[in-house]
Amino acid sequence: MQPVMTAGLSVEHILLLGAILLVLFGGKKIGEVGKGLGEGIRNFKTAMKDDPSKGGNPPKEPDKIEAKQ
Repeated sequence: MQPVMTAGLSVEHILLLGAILLVLFGGKKIGEVGKGLGEGIRNFKTAMKDDPSKGGNPPKEPDKIEAKQ
């Protein structure tokens, strides 16, 4: 049976890369990045489902920031 190869990387290479990332950034930071990525994908999918031409909620205008003097 041939080893599984992904873009020229073997399973051992991927595990080694994951271990290095874990040591460099720590488990907490990697978890935060994963959570943020998941929320971003979820928000993108929700935005793609909303079709303004079907009478849904119109897009909200961003809040304006006024300069303090």
